[in-house]
Amino acid sequence: MLDRLFRRRREARAVADFYLTIAAQARQPAFYRDLGVPDTLDGRFDMVVLHVFLVMRRLKGQGAAAADRSRLLFEAMIDHFEKSLMEQGVGDSGVGRRIKTMARGIAGRIEVYDRALAAEDGDAGGAALEVALDNNLYGTVSEVPPRQLAALAAYVRREAAGLEEQPLESLMAGEVRFGPPPGAGTE
Repeated sequence: MLDRLFRRRREARAVADFYLTIAAQARQPAFYRDLGVPDTLDGRFDMVVLHVFLVMRRLKGQGAAAADRSRLLFEAMIDHFEKSLMEQGVGDSGVGRRIKTMARGIAGRIEVYDRALAAEDGDAGGAALEVALDNNLYGTVSEVPPRQLAALAAYVRREAAGLEEQPLESLMAGEVRFGPPPGAGTE
């Protein structure tokens, strides 16, 4: 019984560390400096969600263990957001309501990004991903320069393909490799 408890704690810690690795990629300054993603709570939230989505997409359809890892990764992200709200001084009574709203927003973003990448796989012209990124990552920006939007969409496509090439075993072990964020107009 104790072994099972310690195993769960080790698994939870491993997934939390995996989440932090993914979040570190989303916090790369180039996204904000070069690609115009708003360097705000909303912008950082959306970058983290995008990167977690990419990993969850790779784990999708890879069996029960991968599905479990994906669910735990989602929960680790929600836990991190909840702790962040509490650190910002949001009262205990307001945290639950905000987390529910965030979780719905995350689920919507994941669905939109997944559909957009699937549409591109079906050769639908590639505009769906740019629209999804414009609506979510750049939702608070009045006008996004087309080069920045195109560079970010190319980055997302590249990372989705790169994650497909990464062995499932390494992802299950908490290892993930992302390429560098593009500079505006470099991709």
